[in-house]
Amino acid sequence: MVRQAPADEKRHLSPGRRQSRGSGHDEAAAGAPSPGGRFSRTAARARQAKGESVSAIAKALGISRATLYRHLGEGA
Repeated sequence: MVRQAPADEKRHLSPGRRQSRGSGHDEAAAGAPSPGGRFSRTAARARQAKGESVSAIAKALGISRATLYRHLGEGA
């Protein structure tokens, strides 16, 4: 018969789940990374003000329309 280890002893057996707790990761920052590189809210707003479509701006910047709409709405 195999002895079952108490829960306290099992904790050290699954470090993958426990490492994320208290490892310095900010829970609020979890999720998809923000669009970096060529993306600029100011430039996107200027292009939109000139009449360029959101689809065209998003395609040129290499981001989705949803991401562009989200960022255009920030700080508006």
